[in-house]
Parts: sequence; C-alpha cells; structure tokens
Amino acid sequence: MFKKTLAKILVSMTALLFILSLSPAQAEAKEKKIMLKVPVCFATVLPGLGTTAPWIAERIETASNGTIRMKVYEPGKLVAPFEILDSVSKGKINAGYSMAAYWAGKINAGPIFSAIPFGPEAGEYLAWMYYGNGLKLYQEMYDTHGYNVKVLVCGINAPETSGWFTEEITSVEQFKGMRMRFMGLGGAAMEKLGVSVSLLPGGEIFPALEKKALDATEFSIPAVDKRLGFHKVAKYNYFPGWHQQATIFELLINKDTWNSMTDHQRMVLEMMTRAATLDAFAYTEAIQGAAMRENVEKNGVKQMYWSKEMLAEFKKAWEAVAKEQSAADPFFKKVWDDVSAFRSDYKMWQTYGFLPRPEPPK
Repeated sequence: MFKKTLAKILVSMTALLFILSLSPAQAEAKEKKIMLKVPVCFATVLPGLGTTAPWIAERIETASNGTIRMKVYEPGKLVAPFEILDSVSKGKINAGYSMAAYWAGKINAGPIFSAIPFGPEAGEYLAWMYYGNGLKLYQEMYDTHGYNVKVLVCGINAPETSGWFTEEITSVEQFKGMRMRFMGLGGAAMEKLGVSVSLLPGGEIFPALEKKALDATEFSIPAVDKRLGFHKVAKYNYFPGWHQQATIFELLINKDTWNSMTDHQRMVLEMMTRAATLDAFAYTEAIQGAAMRENVEKNGVKQMYWSKEMLAEFKKAWEAVAKEQSAADPFFKKVWDDVSAFRSDYKMWQTYGFLPRPEPPK
C-alpha cells in the first residue's frame, strides 16, 4: 500500500516539475489563440475618439506573447456604430469599441458611464470606476438588461467644448426652437431649455450644419472638432463643456469569448485597457491648446466662456433631468445615488487639494 501511495506521489511531483519546467513559449502554446475583430464607432483618424483601439491593436500581440490579436474596423465596415452592442452580445462579432451613452434608447442609465454633466472630471471619474462601485455597476447594467458582454473601461478623454454656434449666446431664450446635435445626459438637459436635440454620428454633423438642417452642434474635444471643420460654418465655440468634463469609452467583449480565455489572456486585456485609458487621457490633454490657438489665429473662431448665470441655468436643467430619470428608472437611481455618494465624499479632497483655475480671458 505504501509503495503504491509513494508511486502516485512521485508521478504527481514529476508532472508538476514538468509543467514548471516549460518555457514561456511552451506554456503559451497551450493557450488558444484569439483574434478580436473590433468595429469602432469613431473614425480612427479622430484623435482620442478613434485612436485608442488601434493603440491597443498595435501592442496586444506582443503583450500577450502572441496569443491575442486585434483587428480594428472603421465605422460601418463590419457593423454600424449603433449596432455594436447588440452584435457583440449576440456573437455576430466577438468585440466592439464604443460608449455606453449610445445605448440610451435601450438602457436609460447608459450615459452615466460615458459622461455626467458638471463632472466628475477624469481623475474623479476613474476613481469611482476603479475604486468605487463604478465598474461593478457598469457590468451589472449590461447583465441585468440581458446583454451577453464583458465591459472594460477603455479610454477617457479631456473635457469637450460646449458647442458651436453661429451667433453669440447671451440668454437661454435663444435656445428655444434651436436644432442642435447633442449627446447623452447633457442633451436631455438642453431639451429642458427648449432645444430640439438630435444625436448624429460625427461624419454627418458638418453636412447638416452646412445645409442648415442643424443650427448648432456639440461633438468632442477641440482637436477633433477642428478636424471635422465645424469652424467653417459656426464661429462661436463655447466653453466649458459642462456636459462632458470627461468622456469614458468601452471595449465590449462577447462574454462567451471572454469566458473562453485563460486567466493570463484576461489579465492582458485588463492591463492593456487600463494602459490605453491613461494614454488616451494624456494624449487628449496634450493636443488641445494647439488646436484652440489655430482655431483663433487661422480660422477666425471666437472662443467664448459661459457666464456664471448661464452655467447656473444649465445646472438647473441637468438637476431636473437627474431627478426625473431617477424617479422613472430604479437602476438609473441606483447608479446615480452611488456616484453622488462617492462625489460627496470626494468633495473634501477636491476642495482642499487643488489650486484654483485661472480666470478665462475677457
């Protein structure tokens, strides 16, 4: 009996030593190679919006020792931008890059995970996501709404501009009847002020402005807006972007694909998306000043800063939206209460920890 037991122990130890002796290349060979085909909702030429997924695609094969590859598809080449969530969930594609605000028609709370009017800014937003309940609630949102996806935060942008207008705005009365492209929760607030809001993808905005189907628009950060040529049809560019002080993007992976990965592969994706998020923020922070100067010096743009009175009107409208959405949707309320509690606790640090910002030029 003793000899049989000893023999079993020796066999087990030999097997363990063999596994431990495998070279990294041999160990990796045991992993099934995965190709992630990733349609994106923004053209990859748009800095910050479209450059994050390619940033990962260029690095993930090396980071995963060849076990994960990623191919990025321009908007509409594989599936339409607004079909990404459904397509990933149903397994038509195994991954996609987008933002949760685009699913507002299906999930009321979606926009909270993209941008929240009047903050949080990037640091606070990521603090809630990674060290509060943000990421947990983000996944819960997709799970409870029946979507078969794993969500990873994948990119965060610098503040957006508040919008492009053909005239100076001095009163909220000017918004009544205005046709404006606006996204997410900020768009719902603008509707409270009488704006007729539509959510057009980036490539359709300039033609709509040019043909006067739109009177005004918001879209993104200054470097992106400049590239899209909004300055050619609207000369008043307003700041601050009260509706999107930071914008979070997502990498969606079909949950069956995610569950089929090894722990190593999942860790690589988690680390790569965190690294890409940091890179996206640093990049978008770095390029705005030059874009704004060029708009003023070469494109004749008037950079405007909302008065305290106008910002108060925007905030009042947003608070009404938050109250209404919380009353209408229990999950929206759950998320809103959670992020509000986190922000209340964060406020002590925010109040004491940072220098005051310089006043904008008159």
